[in-house]
Amino acid sequence: MTTSEQQQLAQSRMADKIAQIDALAARARILPVITIAREEDILPLADALAAGGLTALEVTLRSPLGLKAIQVLREQRPELIVGSGTVLDRQMLAATEAAGSQFTVTPGVTQDMLQAGVDSPLPMLPGISSPSELMMGYSLGYRRFKLFPAEVSGGVAAIKAFAGPFGEVRFCPTGGVGPGNIKNYMEQPNVMCVGGSWMLDSAWIKNRDWARIQEVSAQALALLD
Repeated sequence: MTTSEQQQLAQSRMADKIAQIDALAARARILPVITIAREEDILPLADALAAGGLTALEVTLRSPLGLKAIQVLREQRPELIVGSGTVLDRQMLAATEAAGSQFTVTPGVTQDMLQAGVDSPLPMLPGISSPSELMMGYSLGYRRFKLFPAEVSGGVAAIKAFAGPFGEVRFCPTGGVGPGNIKNYMEQPNVMCVGGSWMLDSAWIKNRDWARIQEVSAQALALLD
């Protein structure tokens, strides 16, 4: 295969991944960011979110149960879209691939991690907070990013500012997004979905108040109608 053919193949694969992320974002609108503390919470928590309308889930690797949760959900809740979050290096990426993750999200970028995302079969949503980081990903074909931490990084004003020089780029703002500002974010043409955890209050999870989580998830989606 010639160099030109290799480049065309890489561009085609990246275009496919962008399309996958766009389909995910259109389905999700709100991507709950989940950290599992107890194995017995995996299924009822996911069921509560799904009952509230949130059927695309980002399971973080912030706890030792992250990979287990991804594997369990992929096996027992195949109707859900389950991805991995807080992926920091190639080893974690490989582990999430083995667990059955359908997409992956990073909190930030390095050149190696961006290249790992290009090499991976999974679509990756890299976390960025500056134009320079965005351009690192842009040079490798990325056009979809997580803005993190969104509010600290300029919030809606930053999203609007990015729109000028990066017209092809779409964002999933995460970090400080909640009921008070979610509509402002989603009204921006270059926002495809938002990430958040306000529907996952630690006290509700600790007390297994799945009905409350379902209710708040439904209320969150209702804000966008």
